[in-house]
Amino acid sequence: MPDLSPSSSPSPRRRKVLVSAFACHPPSGAGAVGEEKILGSGESILGWNLVKQIARSNDVWVVTQLRNKSGVERGKAAGEMTGVEFRFIDFPLWPRVLWHHQITLHFYYYFWQIRAWRTGRKLHRRVGFDLAHHVTFANYWMPSFIGAFLPVPFVWGPMGGGQRTPKGFFKGYPLIGKLEDIERGVSQWIGRTLLWSRRRCMKRARAILVCNGDTREKFPKRYQPKIRDFPVTGMEADDASLPLAPREPGSPLRILTSGRLVFWKNFAAAVEAFARFSAGGAEASFTIVGEGPESGRLNDLVDGLNLRGLVRFVPWLPQKDLWKLMRSCDIFLYPSLREGGGAVVVEAMANGLPVVCLDSAGPGFHIQEGWGIKIAPVDPPLIVRGMAEALQKLAADAALRRSMSAAARERAQDVYVWDRLGERIEKIYASIGEKGRG
Repeated sequence: MPDLSPSSSPSPRRRKVLVSAFACHPPSGAGAVGEEKILGSGESILGWNLVKQIARSNDVWVVTQLRNKSGVERGKAAGEMTGVEFRFIDFPLWPRVLWHHQITLHFYYYFWQIRAWRTGRKLHRRVGFDLAHHVTFANYWMPSFIGAFLPVPFVWGPMGGGQRTPKGFFKGYPLIGKLEDIERGVSQWIGRTLLWSRRRCMKRARAILVCNGDTREKFPKRYQPKIRDFPVTGMEADDASLPLAPREPGSPLRILTSGRLVFWKNFAAAVEAFARFSAGGAEASFTIVGEGPESGRLNDLVDGLNLRGLVRFVPWLPQKDLWKLMRSCDIFLYPSLREGGGAVVVEAMANGLPVVCLDSAGPGFHIQEGWGIKIAPVDPPLIVRGMAEALQKLAADAALRRSMSAAARERAQDVYVWDRLGERIEKIYASIGEKGRG
């Protein structure tokens, strides 16, 4: 029973927090309908989980897309987000057509931010917010109009987007990949240099959260003291502690990778590294989980390298099934060139896999020496050789694999569990103050 005597210290007042979450709904499942299925799932799950964490200690109002409504209602029906108020906003017909194309989506998002600010301004007049927090999109080069113009303290992020294709790798992209990379670079340049509202966000933010070092470096030196490292991926505590499958001593090494089969994830380099590794006589298999436009080219590469009996392709798996597969494997190999968050790397860590990856962007942010091996992305042939040597090192030392497995799980449990991330957000809120000039 709580102590209600006069000497008891009063409970601290809960903050009133406005959250801007363009993407925000629980993981799509059998209950998902319509456009909810094609909203950026990683961004949406990030938005959903961070709002849940913020609401643990604060009263929360969320401004989000109308497209998220069915998912939010599904989550609320399951008992989540109790007490959180949502405002679903969209446009008349003409801007909505921009949402359906990757290139024009950022224009839609820009206009949507203006509408979100107008909604937030009306809410602020009624509620009187203590703080505003922009959560999604997790994109450093587009502004948050709520952050730029609502007169309350502002937290921006976590954000990525600063990662670019390492030098020397662009020439290996297919034509469509080169055009996409150029378009992405131009869009980033426009956002960084021409949008006054974004510059105002940097100036007004009390804290700027970034998910990798590449993004941190994109902010001017004078704003570096505001920046905090903060991942854009997390896990439930129970999911980070599932039992590992026992491994028979001397059994063939099982290597795993997973992701959308697209050019910039660089899975061809992983296949070539495995070929180089297995040519040394190692008894091993390599499983690639995923689907995408590079599937045909990767299958041809496997045939050309005479790896058909050693490499297998598995279509997309439900998340729980992928995690079960991870717990039966030995090493996670992930050669992505410009992965902002790298959620699958954190999932591999939580499921006890040492990770071999490139030392860039999200994976380079997550992996340290104790639980993985990072390869400098200096040249395509060198990374193939580096990954093959990393596989050889881990294959030859079962004790090293076990120690890295334990360290990876411990790191995931200490840093990437959603409740831990919620505690970090609350500390950030406390450190920046509440009332005062926005």
